[in-house]
Amino acid sequence: MGSSQEIISGIPKLFTEKNLFKNFNEKRAVLYARVSTSENRANLETQMERLKNYANAKGYKITNEVKEVGSGLNDKRKKLNSILENREDYDFIIVEHKDRLTRFGFNYLEAFMKSDKKEIEVINDVSNNKEDLIQDFVSIITSFCARIYGQRRSRRKTEKIIKELEKSKE
Repeated sequence: MGSSQEIISGIPKLFTEKNLFKNFNEKRAVLYARVSTSENRANLETQMERLKNYANAKGYKITNEVKEVGSGLNDKRKKLNSILENREDYDFIIVEHKDRLTRFGFNYLEAFMKSDKKEIEVINDVSNNKEDLIQDFVSIITSFCARIYGQRRSRRKTEKIIKELEKSKE
């Protein structure tokens, strides 16, 4: 058997007190940037740059950078849902504004994350109730308009299919 000094010297440097302390205190972050339309893709890139600069200035380890194009009202955003389902690789999500994560239900998402000892960090957490209310109202109207136009398109498509089927019977 070797001496305790020989055994200790054989332990990889990974397990030194300094490295254990460093890894234990390291804050791991996912950066999430979102724009509503592909026309705003340039804004998506600059938004992500601001998120990276913020995370680096705070000394966070960036584990993932997620960019998504989609409505803040859409609760079926694949990339966001993937982040929320796979929470083991980060301690918190960083977003520039609350509405980049979601237009409604931010507090529910925050509670969900806290239940798993995770957090959401909002860089610009501006609380202007009047402005928020107006933006929420515009978002709701936009969402309902999109649904109405989508239903009209769907109805026209259905009518077209029926006509084609009737023609094929003749």
